[in-house]
Amino acid sequence: MNAEQNNQQYRVGLVGLGTVGTGVAKVLLQHNERISRAACRKIELVRICDKDLNRDRGLDLPAGLLTDDPADITDDPSLDLVVELVGGIDFARSLVLSSLRQGKNVVTANKALLANCGTEIFSAARSCGKTIAFEAAVCGGIPILGAIETTLQANRILSIHAIVNGTCNFILTQMEEKGTDYVEAIHNAQQLGYAEADPTLDVDGSDAAQKLAILAQLGYRTNVDWRQIPRQGIQEVEAIDIQFARELGYKIRLLAVAELDESPEKTQPELELFVSPTLVSEESSLADVRNAFNAVKILGDIVGPVFFHGYGAGELPTTSSVVGDIINTALGRTAITFSAMNYWAPGGKAYRLKNPNEIVGKTYLRLMVEDRPGVLHEISGVLGRFNISIAAMIQRDLHQSKDAIPLIITTHDAKEGDILQAIEILSKLDSVKSRPVRMRVRG
Repeated sequence: MNAEQNNQQYRVGLVGLGTVGTGVAKVLLQHNERISRAACRKIELVRICDKDLNRDRGLDLPAGLLTDDPADITDDPSLDLVVELVGGIDFARSLVLSSLRQGKNVVTANKALLANCGTEIFSAARSCGKTIAFEAAVCGGIPILGAIETTLQANRILSIHAIVNGTCNFILTQMEEKGTDYVEAIHNAQQLGYAEADPTLDVDGSDAAQKLAILAQLGYRTNVDWRQIPRQGIQEVEAIDIQFARELGYKIRLLAVAELDESPEKTQPELELFVSPTLVSEESSLADVRNAFNAVKILGDIVGPVFFHGYGAGELPTTSSVVGDIINTALGRTAITFSAMNYWAPGGKAYRLKNPNEIVGKTYLRLMVEDRPGVLHEISGVLGRFNISIAAMIQRDLHQSKDAIPLIITTHDAKEGDILQAIEILSKLDSVKSRPVRMRVRG
């Protein structure tokens, strides 16, 4: 930095001093010279807001830095940037809108805020002439959003296959490698800080759907209500599914998928989106993603396949993305991208969303059935009624129950709507003792 740049301070206020907030404060305070050099101006952490002023965070803060009143940050006219790291929706929304209207740029890691309020807060930012940067909202320390909005801009993105929830990936890896059952795997994830006390939003696919909606915004310029994305969680996955998937040459991962359907009969390309536990080929790069790691595989029409892999959460990986956004905002890079990309523009629909029932793909089914003659004929008859062709079948007595044995079926390509209708009928058969478990198959 030259002397003139060094005198151009960029004043930052931080709201939320949890795991990531503490990491951001540490980096800005302990590595300030390096961060300021990267930003070509002096980055100064002026104020930190947190509801608990007395909690020990393992961090020595300069006197006068900490407050429990967010207005001390939003209403401070000397601040250039507010970093929102509180999570949730209502308070974060109010904080971000107030900061923008008070003339401050915003950095956030809040995927729920973006997925639920993206159009409102981005419209407010444009009206105020300010910016919002949000790299840390998806995949923690993996710079996937920046790659999509910069280096991959020459491409039409044909597909995104992503593991974006580290909690689910940790649980599935535990079940796969250690034979841990689902309940114990959740407990282990909670003990290690990978899962919340209530892990519902992770394991039911909601978290992944919110992140997929953000990826669809960047990759396809399409506003998506994450609640409308078909999603299935991992709650029904059992050790038996892990075992049979392995026999068939697959591993089970919770995938968030976006694909362009450019079939010749389409008047315009359609975008299909879903979140589902999925059997992925053991030879796939996604099958090698273990524990709490995230990964994103993108297929571009020019670049071909590219693969991003790294920590999807945690103090330091997410801190890396947040501080990177602070630097880019101070440098002016964020303003250029923000203006050009027009994210979450009202009514933005670059691609029509595909009817979920029309999505075509292969399926894995596990049915617990009576062990008697005629059952296979009965089940294959139901599948045939919906034009569902069987690719492979395994039936084995594992001595788990006197009343039923597992029947594993994988199908050839079939429409989602046909699969769902067939499952409804199969679940009502006397020979089928519980609702069939289904997962998608990819690769």
